[in-house]
Parts: sequence; structure tokens; C-alpha cells
Amino acid sequence: MILDDIIFKKKKQVEMKKIKKTLDDILKEIKNDKDVRNFKEALKAEDISIIAEIKKASPSRGTILDDFDHIKIAKLYEDANIEAISVLTEKNYFKGDDSYINDVKEVTSKPILRKDFIFDEYQIYESKLIGADAVLLIVAVLGDDLKKFYDIAKKIGLDAIVEVHDERELEIALNANVDILGINNRDLKDFRVDLKTTERLIRYVPSGVLLVSESGIKTPDDVKFLKSLGVNAVLIGETFMNIIKNGGKIDDFVIQSKGV
Repeated sequence: MILDDIIFKKKKQVEMKKIKKTLDDILKEIKNDKDVRNFKEALKAEDISIIAEIKKASPSRGTILDDFDHIKIAKLYEDANIEAISVLTEKNYFKGDDSYINDVKEVTSKPILRKDFIFDEYQIYESKLIGADAVLLIVAVLGDDLKKFYDIAKKIGLDAIVEVHDERELEIALNANVDILGINNRDLKDFRVDLKTTERLIRYVPSGVLLVSESGIKTPDDVKFLKSLGVNAVLIGETFMNIIKNGGKIDDFVIQSKGV
């Protein structure tokens, strides 16, 4: 499975990082708290919130944007009516980099989500060090260890989107009392996408939990459909990369989605 391959390679990278900078080193450095932006509050907009993603490549598409400039993209997002930015930092399959987060934070006022595959506590503290305001915690990766990772993130002042794809994963997330739930419309086992995944799972989500729909959102009508279900926010990556690639305007998509 693709997910297994991603985690296998990521584990090797994390072990190398630990040699260069230990967890003790990180803990000493993060005492000097960086500018923290409230990611959770950004998802409470009156209209549906949009998390715009900076994403050079994906396992299913390969390189999406050849002329990739994360700072330029960040500035486009800053000028658009979006609420938060997601930054891919996974290197092998998404061609991301940890340094992108700080670069993006310097040119935008939006809260930043670190989008990566977290399976080691080290990565949560590292996320804080590199300037993230929130992390992605994937139940398909963490399983029953989710609560431990979620509690660490909250303890050090990071928000977390807890990502699920099916009913079993949703149960694990709700048992951890998460406050932001991400429903991934993409199956990480085979990368098939279906927006109906959000429609199926949202009925089990209690009120008070902020809900983010992820993957497969291609048109303003998709955003309006998800809004009609009661979704609080959408995370859009590949669609925005394609708009930029084709010389379109992100704000046009946003205006049509929100009706503003």
C-alpha cells in the first residue's frame, strides 16, 4: 500500500533527524515560543472556511506544478479570502520541505497547518519548532495511540486536525475527545476519492466538533454541497495548484464558493 511505503521512508528520515537534533535539543529551543496563530478560530468563520494547501506533488499525480514557488503561492493565498494555509512537508511523495512553513509564515498572516505523516512524538515537538500552528494526526497511521499524540499537541499549544476515513477510525477519534475532525474523502489504501465519504460520516459527528472535509474538492459546487451538509471547513490543494498552473485566480473560486 502507498501509505505503508510513505511511512517506511518517513521513519528512516525521522531517525536521521534525531541524530542531528535530539528531542532534548528541540525542547530547549521551543521554550522561546514563536508567533502562534489560532488555527481553530480560523475554522469558525461565519461562512465555510477554506484551508488552502501548498502542494507540489502527490503519489497519485506525481508533480502537479512544475513551476513551483511556495512563497509565491503563499502570497496568492494571502490575497485571497481564505482562512488558513496547509503546507506539505513530506519529501518523497509530495516533494515538501520543513523550511516551507517558516517561509510561508513570514509572508502571510494566516495560521499554518503542517501536513505530514506523524507517527513519532518527536514530530509533534518538531512541528512546533518549525513554526506550525497546527498538525495533522491521521488515525490510519496512529490507531489507538491517537489520544497520546493529540494530548501532546494540545499541551504545547498546537491545534490538530484528526483525520478519519471510515466509521472505525471515527470512533477512535471521538473517544479521544478531539475538537477538529477531518474527514478524508480519499482512501489512503488505494487513493480512490469520493465526496460521499463526508456525507456518510458526518451524521455520526456530535455538535461542537469542527468538521473539515479533505480531498476531491474540485469545484465551487463541491464546496457548496459540503457546506449544505454542515461542514465547517474544506481543505483544497490539487485544485488550487491546477488553477495557478493554468493562470486562473484563486479568489474567483473562493468568491463562487462562498457567494461573496
